[in-house]
Amino acid sequence: MSLRPFVPPGLLTGPHAQTLWAGLLQRPAAVAVRPERLELADGDFLDLAWLDGPAGAPLVVVLHGMQGSLRSPYAGATLAGLRHLGLRGLFVHFRGCGGEPNRLARGYHSGETGDLGTVLAWLRGREPETVLGAVGFSLGGNVLVKHLGEEGPATPLAAGVAVSVPFDLAACADALDHGAARMYRGWLLRKTFPLVRAKRALLEAAGVDVDGVLRSVTMRDLDGRLTAPLHGFRDADDYYRRASAGPYLAQVERPCLVVHALDDPFMTPEVAPGPDAVSPAVQRAVFAHGGHVGFLEPGPGPLGHLRPRSWLGGPPLEWLAAALGA
Repeated sequence: MSLRPFVPPGLLTGPHAQTLWAGLLQRPAAVAVRPERLELADGDFLDLAWLDGPAGAPLVVVLHGMQGSLRSPYAGATLAGLRHLGLRGLFVHFRGCGGEPNRLARGYHSGETGDLGTVLAWLRGREPETVLGAVGFSLGGNVLVKHLGEEGPATPLAAGVAVSVPFDLAACADALDHGAARMYRGWLLRKTFPLVRAKRALLEAAGVDVDGVLRSVTMRDLDGRLTAPLHGFRDADDYYRRASAGPYLAQVERPCLVVHALDDPFMTPEVAPGPDAVSPAVQRAVFAHGGHVGFLEPGPGPLGHLRPRSWLGGPPLEWLAAALGA
């Protein structure tokens, strides 16, 4: 399936310009959604948000990045794009990301595909004839690709789009320790620490050194002190090895579009998958520019370069709609 390429405005060609403008300054129009809470078998819950649409239309599951939520700018752009295409959507907040701490000590992480599998099985039970697709951003894209690789032809998903995926988690964690990328590392840590404090009692009961977590200065610190012990990994390196989606690309059997920028400041260019690393079902859209979940292109009109819009809310979703038969 063809894909209109991404071309950035002349003033937004740099990785930080794309990343920061998209993350901090871009404000897509709000899209009306309907909330629902999915209770899980282990006593926890997931907060969901439905984008309603035409009866019988394909349904697209949307997965956010680390510390993302329905308030993330890419969420609004994606839901608006789905609505424009006549598709329905289901935004899935990972555990603890919907505005209320989850009930268990455990949370979510880049390799946690169990909750996505639960959501998909629940959807298939409710709507057995509905065509299902998915879009995942950053951490959510890693979850999506890993799920597709793990499940192969057994996945209920007909197709997916994965954007700015940290295919090599160790390389990405190390990249955030250098240069200007450290500002993103600091932002992620600052977003995480209040949630850790709010769950101090639960975490300490699970054996987590909360004060040690709050002293973390790198992502490797955080993952070694929090993510790994909470989710059954030996240490940060074990987590990175077992949770990275890169090795699963060759096992994907459903159409999957991978959107990646070589200037993504969250990682190095080497993280982008090469043609030999993917299965025939995977279509690579690797661009020189775009930043991390940026991909802002000129808006319409003669002054469009001064009013950038999300390319992610356009061609990738059009590709997905075609793959879903819409």
